[in-house]
Amino acid sequence: MDAKTETQDTKHAPSRKSLPLRSEQRRANGARDLGRSQVLTTGVGLQMPAELTFEDWQRAGLQISRLINSSVWWLGDWLVYGKDHFADRYQRGVRAAGLQYQTLRNYAWVSRRFELSRRRSRLSFQHHAEVASLPVDEQERWLDRAERENWSTKQLRNSIRDAQGEEGRNCKDESNIQRLPVPGDRLTQWRRAAEQCGFDFDKWVLVTLDSAARQALAETEPGHADAEREEEKRAPLSVR
Repeated sequence: MDAKTETQDTKHAPSRKSLPLRSEQRRANGARDLGRSQVLTTGVGLQMPAELTFEDWQRAGLQISRLINSSVWWLGDWLVYGKDHFADRYQRGVRAAGLQYQTLRNYAWVSRRFELSRRRSRLSFQHHAEVASLPVDEQERWLDRAERENWSTKQLRNSIRDAQGEEGRNCKDESNIQRLPVPGDRLTQWRRAAEQCGFDFDKWVLVTLDSAARQALAETEPGHADAEREEEKRAPLSVR
């Protein structure tokens, strides 16, 4: 090959200098932009960039809120499945997962009261917990109103109380009311637990005692656990 031919070949060879540099620059700029808006999760907290905008901060909060609300349903369904399929071992699984069984029982109770097709994605788990003890038609009616009027959990709770009326609560036959002396410090602890679980105090007491009774009977009376599950399945859970 002579010098002239070599020079021509070199002259007509495709240039490969600028495109890769531009592509790398775009990637670097994109990585910097992503780094400014990306919130990273860890096992013990969030890593938040110093230049996070308000919009990105707000978006992260919405995503976290949705995950928390969904995780409560997930935990409730998880325990329901464990109790139904591993009656003799599910508590071992709860302990291995490092979860609080009492809180999970409350989640599971609400989950059993609402099959998947009846759960409202626009309402929180706590909205459903507020109406879980009501008949199905009332559950649907109150959830419809909460969804339509964009009620908070507190607004829903107060509306239900107003509808039930103080008169109805005050007209109970005193002979049917059982009184139990409770130390003040224990009562305060119970109220805190009810608040953390998102339950009205009176409802939390009933749910907790019912759950404890079912567990005790299941351990002492063979076949009681199966009977309880069948009773829960027979509860009015039809889809309207």
